[in-house]
Amino acid sequence: MQARRLTFICLQALALCALLALAAHLLAQPGPVVASDVRVYPIPDPDIDSGIPLADPAAAAVTVPSAPGAWGGARTGAEATLSDRVVNYAIDATLDPLKHTVSGRQKLTWRNRSRVQARSVFLHLYMNAFESRASTFFTEQRHSGMAFRSGVATGDGQWGHIELRSVAQNGAKVGWAFVHPDLGPETDHTVVRLDLPVPVEGGASTTLDIDFLTQLPRVSARTGYFGSFHLVGQWFPKIGVLELPGERGATAVRWNAHEFHADSEFYADFGNYDVKLTVPAGYTVGATGALQGAPVAHEGMVTHHYVQGDVHDFAWTADKRSAAPLVGNWTGAGGQAVAIRVLYPPEMAASAAASMKAARDSLDYFSRTLGPYPYATLTVVIPPYNAMEAAGMEYPTFITAMGVAHLAPDTMGQFEVDFTTIHEFGHGYFYGILASNEFEEPLLDEGLNEFWDHRMVGERDQRVHVAPAWLARLGLAPAFASFDLVRAGMPRTEPADPPGQNAYDRLQGIGPVYARSAIVLRDLEQRIGKPAMERAMRAYYQRWKFRHPSVADLREALAEASGQRAAVESVFAQQIYATAAVDDRVDRFSSAEELPQPGTAQVGGKWIETTQDQLEDSIDATRAAWKKAHPRADTKTGPFPYRTAVTVRRRGAAVPQVLLVKFADGSSEQVAFNPGPGMHEHWQTFTWLTPSHAVSAELDPARQHYLDADKLDDSSTIDPDARAARRWTGDLGAIVNLLFSLIATI
Repeated sequence: MQARRLTFICLQALALCALLALAAHLLAQPGPVVASDVRVYPIPDPDIDSGIPLADPAAAAVTVPSAPGAWGGARTGAEATLSDRVVNYAIDATLDPLKHTVSGRQKLTWRNRSRVQARSVFLHLYMNAFESRASTFFTEQRHSGMAFRSGVATGDGQWGHIELRSVAQNGAKVGWAFVHPDLGPETDHTVVRLDLPVPVEGGASTTLDIDFLTQLPRVSARTGYFGSFHLVGQWFPKIGVLELPGERGATAVRWNAHEFHADSEFYADFGNYDVKLTVPAGYTVGATGALQGAPVAHEGMVTHHYVQGDVHDFAWTADKRSAAPLVGNWTGAGGQAVAIRVLYPPEMAASAAASMKAARDSLDYFSRTLGPYPYATLTVVIPPYNAMEAAGMEYPTFITAMGVAHLAPDTMGQFEVDFTTIHEFGHGYFYGILASNEFEEPLLDEGLNEFWDHRMVGERDQRVHVAPAWLARLGLAPAFASFDLVRAGMPRTEPADPPGQNAYDRLQGIGPVYARSAIVLRDLEQRIGKPAMERAMRAYYQRWKFRHPSVADLREALAEASGQRAAVESVFAQQIYATAAVDDRVDRFSSAEELPQPGTAQVGGKWIETTQDQLEDSIDATRAAWKKAHPRADTKTGPFPYRTAVTVRRRGAAVPQVLLVKFADGSSEQVAFNPGPGMHEHWQTFTWLTPSHAVSAELDPARQHYLDADKLDDSSTIDPDARAARRWTGDLGAIVNLLFSLIATI
């Protein structure tokens, strides 16, 4: 027991060190408000009522399934387009790489899906999250004491913003005002309400002509610049989502447009993007969608034209330091062809081929297990040194991965490069094609994606090597399954927030949405079986692709397609809509001979007493005779049976549990631990009378329950085994001696 505990604690410590290296949150270093951040905006008519309310700022996991016809109904493949295209963006944008600005002209056409007249529309101006430390984004970071990933502060002259220079509807000027749907600070400018000169009737469309200027920040939260490298994400005015009754729990028409929070991502309608990007000659460009013809050069500038339909966002990159792109292709089982480009700086050349392989493997896995990849392109961007904040982000057909300068097999660096590519590609399904609301229900993207990605890593038979290369060369290179890494990084004993809670109102931050959600789903798969889970996830994808599912829609798809509704609903009630610790343990374990006892007994009408001395003599004689008859018998067997008793305790939520007891003769007993009515609610004692001594007692022998707070107390042995403790002690001692030897030679 102690040996296993020491071994596991050492592994957990190494795993946690690795997690810290990958952590998304470090101490915040917000910058000051400067005069250039303060701008004056047109004021709308105060008498105009927007007419359609905004979603509740506290909205979270939906419990009522969407209507069958939500978002136009399930896409069968017979439709003219993959999605119901609600918006159309035609954008001309020019990059100034010295000022790090993007000037844009945008023609936004939006269709009112409802039957209600829309007198106002709401736009996201996400880049304003980086205009000062007074935004909702930085305010939340400051109050939580956390920062985004690397914790690199935004310094003087490095802030970003998006400026609406003009907005017109059919030539008429449109007024606007900043609003705060989530009751954030008045100084947040990430959501704007446009009051339209001409209302948009139900079923009708309108076009807005918008001129804007985006100032990119020094790379922060997945967007911005460093040197000549530009990762341009969330850079244009983007319209909110109009939700109808029966969609994601809505009971009336509502706008869904949340502020840009420190721990949230995005939500938007599907549409078509036609984007022309003009950059200086010599810059390598990558973007969402497919390049339309050859780039056009003019007076030292080059225009790249990209088009992509059936997506809900658009991002791009430009860098004059890029190496020649690594180009590849992938062909699916159904014949669909995907052109893959990996863009990388020269110092990250070692990571390019690994990212290409991981991208191909991801296309294989996700197309096979969920559904065919529906687009013709995939662009992978590896950022340069000092731009790590841009790594690890997803946009439709366009992802950013992680690079390392020196890539050695079976190292943490190899795992980081591979897994980041896999993870961001996976988002292309859960964030991209399934398009859930990441503000309100991040589980549907971050949680599901984390689960499916680690599942893929397991099928790849790739283990996580947590030791750095130099330590591995010294002979200490522990490695374990990737789900163990996830488990080590999640709150188990005191989880504070349900995985179904929204992204921005969480005591323990966004991390548990990834880790705990993935483990909940992993444990559900262990419970219902791999075939049932795969069948259910395929059904969920087929039913909800190119729509916007809710947590309730996921629950119903899993329950129906798996055929195990009771199990699915139990897990969702206990671990998705709520959060309950799981903690079953072997509390007591004993196995001893059941010997005859002294006393009196009535024999032939007379009371005969057997004294203790007589009993001991009889026992000794019986044992001697048995040993003579069984000279090679195990010392833990004999003429007398053994009584084994195991007490199991439950200190958390109820889960289906199995207890396995093994005996010295090779036999075993397996029973279900399921206390309930008619017995003790939180404990149960099991007893056996067997010919052989018990060796071990183990709860959850199949390791179905990774949610369990402590797997070390799931098992116990009669005799302690110190081999692991001796090995770890010896290894650590050898390393210490080696270090002292090295020091002595200096």
